[in-house]
Amino acid sequence: MSDVRVHNLSISLDGFATGDGQAADAPFGHAGERLHEWMFATRFWNRMGGGRGGRGGADNAFASLHDPGIGAEIMGAGKFGPPGWQDNPGWRGWWGADPPFHTPVFVLTHRPRPSIEMEGGTTFHFLDAAPAEALDKAREAAGDQDVRLGGGPSVVRDFLAEGLVDQLHVVQVPIVLGRGIRLWDGLETLETRYDVEAVSTPSGVTHLTFTTKAR
Repeated sequence: MSDVRVHNLSISLDGFATGDGQAADAPFGHAGERLHEWMFATRFWNRMGGGRGGRGGADNAFASLHDPGIGAEIMGAGKFGPPGWQDNPGWRGWWGADPPFHTPVFVLTHRPRPSIEMEGGTTFHFLDAAPAEALDKAREAAGDQDVRLGGGPSVVRDFLAEGLVDQLHVVQVPIVLGRGIRLWDGLETLETRYDVEAVSTPSGVTHLTFTTKAR
């Protein structure tokens, strides 16, 4: 069976993975881009944008694990668009005509709409489904490849609470946000189910990897 993987989920020192006040011009609310500056500096990110240069090293190595072996993605409504996007029939996500996923993407929302086929192999499917049901559909679409759980933090937390995540990569960024949406709430003793490793890098971030313990 394919694995469920989370990659490059950045959180503040106080555990927030997005800030307060998400809007069309502020996808991460008052956090702005501060949670992701470490990634924007990597070669991986520059290549994604068609550019060259960027930093190598451990940050780049972790960031680059995002794509290989992924056959489908699951994301929450808040990652697909700002509050109220369901009322805009023309909203097709933040990413333009050719989103960076290039796989089927299953968007969890209480107000489903018809699927949207984009350039580059991305098709957005909209589901009102519990985590296990959504995962069944994503695994069917992914074939023998893995499923990436793309966020936001509420969706990742729900899947973690049900024991559905095999690999979790969290990047702790040395900032304090004070408000927003936290990742860890309600997940007491989560670490007992995983082998946990930490790697700190010159950028100031710490990469935390959680891998399901062998049974």
